[in-house]
Amino acid sequence: MAACAARCLFLFPLLAPKFPLPHPPLRRRRGGGGGACIDAARCSTEGSGGWGGIVEDDLAELLQILPRDLRDSLQNEPRKDQLLEVILDLGRRPEARFLGDSGGQYLRDREISQQELEAAQQAVGEFGGDNRAGIEGTLHRISAIRSRKGMVVGLTCRVGRAVTGHVDMVRDLLNYKESILFLGRPGVGKTTVMREIARVLADEFQKRVVIVDTSNEIGGDGDIPHAAIGGARRMQVPEPSMQHRVMIEAVENHMPEVVIVDEIGTEAEAQACRSIAERGVLLIGTAHGERLANIIKNPILSDLIGGVETVTLGDDEARARRSQKSILERKAPPTFPFLIEMRERHYWVTHRTERSVDMLLHGKKPLVEFVYIIESPKIFILLFCSLFKGSEKAIGVESVALCREKKGLGGRVMDSRFVQFLVSLYLDVGHLGDRPARCRRTVRAEKLCRAASSSDLVVQVSKSLNPPRLHAEAAGAG
Repeated sequence: MAACAARCLFLFPLLAPKFPLPHPPLRRRRGGGGGACIDAARCSTEGSGGWGGIVEDDLAELLQILPRDLRDSLQNEPRKDQLLEVILDLGRRPEARFLGDSGGQYLRDREISQQELEAAQQAVGEFGGDNRAGIEGTLHRISAIRSRKGMVVGLTCRVGRAVTGHVDMVRDLLNYKESILFLGRPGVGKTTVMREIARVLADEFQKRVVIVDTSNEIGGDGDIPHAAIGGARRMQVPEPSMQHRVMIEAVENHMPEVVIVDEIGTEAEAQACRSIAERGVLLIGTAHGERLANIIKNPILSDLIGGVETVTLGDDEARARRSQKSILERKAPPTFPFLIEMRERHYWVTHRTERSVDMLLHGKKPLVEFVYIIESPKIFILLFCSLFKGSEKAIGVESVALCREKKGLGGRVMDSRFVQFLVSLYLDVGHLGDRPARCRRTVRAEKLCRAASSSDLVVQVSKSLNPPRLHAEAAGAG
């Protein structure tokens, strides 16, 4: 295996000319579906920039609930494959938001009228207790904003997409058969990842998978679940407050090997997760947040990572540790042995939860795994970094970006976005602060070869660069 790893790596210069970016080949899904999309008219790979893989979005069904002029405008929009959501607020201009945009785009100058809002609401149907509704047979979500009198005064029409390819970033973790918590801000793609993991575990790993689908976002609206979840089963939740009960019911009644839960947000749900984990069932879940430190400081969700308690040390122990007598310690084993921070759709940070929590509580920087994918051409970058405070003048990078050599690139060029990625890694406030970091190469050979078999380019970087040079090279390459 080590020999395989050696064959997979090529040494590339950091500063290189730009080159045309070929589109990655279609990746076919394995399993009962034969890998093809259910409906070719609904599938897209063109312009799928931030999505990757095969995309199925059922966009026409979502557009049907909009006023005709907005529907026509979006049908002719060149970026419709990157549409995130459409905002309809009473007395305001309708707005479309796209992937990668910090703002939005107004669809017309005229404001939304009460009649248009009521027509859209009637097309959607009844909203649930969480003010969410869906379109049957699709993954779209419609959320309502209500006035003090309970009247709907705004709608957020969010596009739901079935996307393949994200599971490549964590496929090796699924082989560990340990629970994984995905952490990320709203809109970063947590639910999309849950959907694909459910399909892969059910169809490829042949696991008994049950999804607790509180808002019908993972399996889509309606009684028949969307084909994107493969052979996984789906349990709907009558009211959001009942999610923890349905989680326990799933384990007691349906003998799952894996339970998938989206948006864990209450103390009861956190306790239900621990109860399920103690019964030997694998958990895959999501929660809102940006960093592991957010969960540690959250009194409601901290039990997911083992909980935190104050411990009083004896005088000798405090002197030995060079710390105060009252310190914070992890209270119990974490419910989720792995935690993944989804910084962006293609930029994840993986923690071994127990170790990382202990190090953070002791004021140290944990050893983490950075995974970053550039979609076109597909470049899989993997960094194992021991992050610590120090005064070094250079960033020592012994990293890996994994893949096959792409014909036509000649094995001697480097995408400038990788240089920019190193800069962003250095400036990452959440882990590196304004200090340099030293990365050490501790790559597992089997992971190296696995990624090498499914990517388009191999990169290995082994240089020490000071921050000014990094900035200069990124500016020159960009």
